[in-house]
Amino acid sequence: MKIVLSEGALKWFQEEMDAAKGDTIRFYVRYGGSSPVQQGFSLGVTKEEPIDQAVSVQHEDVTYFIEDRDIWYFDGHDLHVVFDEKKNELVYEYKK
Repeated sequence: MKIVLSEGALKWFQEEMDAAKGDTIRFYVRYGGSSPVQQGFSLGVTKEEPIDQAVSVQHEDVTYFIEDRDIWYFDGHDLHVVFDEKKNELVYEYKK
């Protein structure tokens, strides 16, 4: 599994979450909502230090990661994070 971030998504993280060199940003599973891979769950994002990261990617010295305890959610899919300019928000895509 891997995390793929579009240029638009990276810009969103810099502007909306003040992502800067040395920061760690976690994608985590939360109860509620829906997704194409898990009913009744959705994906959240927060700045926090990793405890037991399963997968990560770095861009401009910012680490984006998923903890081992959340890996089940992805059901073998890669996470692609893109920015939807029309909705002005991040969109999560799951690709095998």
